[in-house]
Amino acid sequence: MQSYTIGQAARLLGVSPDTARRWADAGRVATHRDENGRRLIDGRDLAAFSVEVAQNGPGDEDVPYTSARNAFPGIVTAVKLGDIAAQVEIQAGPHRLVSLLTREAVEELGLEVGMQATARVKSTSVHIDRT
Repeated sequence: MQSYTIGQAARLLGVSPDTARRWADAGRVATHRDENGRRLIDGRDLAAFSVEVAQNGPGDEDVPYTSARNAFPGIVTAVKLGDIAAQVEIQAGPHRLVSLLTREAVEELGLEVGMQATARVKSTSVHIDRT
């Protein structure tokens, strides 16, 4: 399972690293230390926390989130596989994006809950890039 540093988590949540650090210090999201002493957040924990933050708001700060060139970097929060089609949900800061794509595409990208991905929006289509 992929883990994220506080800085990476902050970028995915659309907040400053200081805010992410304060949330971790307050116990709002679980962290563990790697062999170098850096605090890390497991991908599944970050995915769940990103949904909570989006639903309840960031808390004590009103944090704007913008996207350049219609790219929404975020974290995969759900993958629903059918026989042929699949649904992938990404939480990009306060934005929840849902993409319908082929099961084959999801498998080729290796998408799973907790991994970093970028949703790209063009007209009425949402494309997913593994990052």
